[in-house]
Amino acid sequence: MRTPILKVGDVTKTFGGLVALDKVRLDIQERLITMLIGPNGSGKTTLINVVTGFYKPDNGRVFFRGIDITGKPPHEVYRLGLVRTFQIPLPFQRLTVLENLLAAYRGNPGESILKAPLKMAWREAEEEAVDKAFEIMEHLKLTHLWNSRAYALSGGQMKLLEIGRALMSGATMIMMDEPIAGINPALAHEIFEHMQNLRDKIGVTFLVIEHRLEIALKYTDYVYALANGKLVAEGRPEAVMADSRVIESYLGEAM
Repeated sequence: MRTPILKVGDVTKTFGGLVALDKVRLDIQERLITMLIGPNGSGKTTLINVVTGFYKPDNGRVFFRGIDITGKPPHEVYRLGLVRTFQIPLPFQRLTVLENLLAAYRGNPGESILKAPLKMAWREAEEEAVDKAFEIMEHLKLTHLWNSRAYALSGGQMKLLEIGRALMSGATMIMMDEPIAGINPALAHEIFEHMQNLRDKIGVTFLVIEHRLEIALKYTDYVYALANGKLVAEGRPEAVMADSRVIESYLGEAM
């Protein structure tokens, strides 16, 4: 089996007397769309917060591309190419789609105090950044909105812009918290189709928290199920959804 791009080993996180995560382990394979499911309060968002450095685990280790990132601050995890998005998108509302993407671009010499006055020192890099931004917009079908301000976008378009900003930062893995919450079904399918396209064409890995399973599972390669802070099942979507522990803890009477 290939070495996982993200490895979570026996991670435990408590808040006072509440055990939010109880020796959770994940092996996220590269170039897959992996789903993290479970009822409210099962520990999904806590796990994402631990992986991305917003919380420090009480026990256990987290590795990204073989690098121990346990307890590293969020900005360091971000720089390594592991980027998260949030349920409520937070673009720069008054900036255009293109400007939002360029704001996420890292390493532009034009931002250097020493090089900024020397136009020739950063002009080529600036052109490369714009080219990359338009390439990403093409993948996400946002090119026609390149000059639209973020506040004028629909909710679904803002979710796509969040993915675009992650890609502009150099992300190789994107962790998404409910990317289709509040999105109409047609656009929700489109968002997951874009994820598949990015997975297949440029090799992006996704770890997704989502409750709208009737849509999301159609696009998912692998599933982990949490309940009460514990991993209760993992595997292909159809196998996990048929697991009695998942039915009891997550779906209950709805099944």
